[in-house]
Amino acid sequence: MANKKTIEIVKSTAPVLEQHGEAITRVFYELLFENHPELKDIFNMTNQKKGVQQIALANAVFKYACHIDKLEMMGDAVETIAQKHTSLSVPKEAYPIVGENLLKAIKVVLGDAATPDIMNAWEEAYEDLAVIFVGKEEGIYVEREKNKGGFRGKKEFEIIEKVKESNVVTSFYLKREDGDVLPNFIAGQYVAVTVSIPNTSHKHTRTYSLSDSNNKDYLRISVKKEAGNPDGIVSNFLHSDKVVGDTLTLGMPSGEFVLKESKRPLVLLSGGIGITPILSMFKEAIKNNSKDVIFIQCALNSNTIAFKDEINKLLNEKSKSVIVYSTPLNNDVLGENYDYKGFLTKNILEDLNITNESDFYFCGPTPFMANLLSVLGDLKVKEEHINYEFFGPVEELTLAI
Repeated sequence: MANKKTIEIVKSTAPVLEQHGEAITRVFYELLFENHPELKDIFNMTNQKKGVQQIALANAVFKYACHIDKLEMMGDAVETIAQKHTSLSVPKEAYPIVGENLLKAIKVVLGDAATPDIMNAWEEAYEDLAVIFVGKEEGIYVEREKNKGGFRGKKEFEIIEKVKESNVVTSFYLKREDGDVLPNFIAGQYVAVTVSIPNTSHKHTRTYSLSDSNNKDYLRISVKKEAGNPDGIVSNFLHSDKVVGDTLTLGMPSGEFVLKESKRPLVLLSGGIGITPILSMFKEAIKNNSKDVIFIQCALNSNTIAFKDEINKLLNEKSKSVIVYSTPLNNDVLGENYDYKGFLTKNILEDLNITNESDFYFCGPTPFMANLLSVLGDLKVKEEHINYEFFGPVEELTLAI
């Protein structure tokens, strides 16, 4: 734990970090990849280009400065980061490298304002934080190695089946290339997938949620083919180039977005590709058959919806599936192949007899998530009953609400 003087100095820099945080993290990543280009294999370089990663790190550094004396105030951020690091197999040797370049970036951006006292305080504060993360991540590694099929680092997995789920989503069924037991996972977790793409300067790593249950003789990831400018380099490569018999490099299943123990009714909601962790949770809930479950799937239309038939086959007397299309096609018939038109609203939830006495789990794109958080607020759902996973920095979601 940092001494009193260090804590006071670091906390005093919080306003400066709030103002200049993104500039510092932008310079940090420039220095990091210039000095250690091998680390591009770990980071999502598309997020780097978009500035997403810079925002996330800037916010984390700002929160650390605010709560250095009470890290518990950072909520689940430490656990989330540790889970992501272990999924990516970030080595403990990376921490000194990151610290060195972060301190350089602070000095570059703040100039003379970064006095020796401030730099010394931040050096000590960072070293303390690194010790916390290294210890927490080592604990996660050890725990995973004890689990069925557990391993440390990454393993090669063979694609044994490739299934088109919709016009934009394809599933990849995977088995360990070495023939060993599959790793155990909890419904809602994800895996880091690393691929080598021809004519690119580094490997590419992305995280994908596991979209099936934990009792199969395969792992399944389901990937949306991302279109944009530029198109998603990894998702398009997986869709177009990877075939049955090829291999993918996977880390151990990770993540803390999992079902909690509760006797309350369960409402699962997905938007677009956010269905992947939610479908895994639905299968877990159906298997336990201990509570009422409503699965609300939001999609554009019948061209983009995935797993509709798979979900219908799972339904039992305690579960219900509801489909909402925001832009149905001419051949999409309300009441026949979908239940509601438009965006999810409080009225739809009330029409389904859903109350704030339920537990809510959801995942999807930013507009879907922002709208749903607003709807649940109108329904007066308590924060402890709202659970979600957001594929991006939380600040982006907060700004959209």
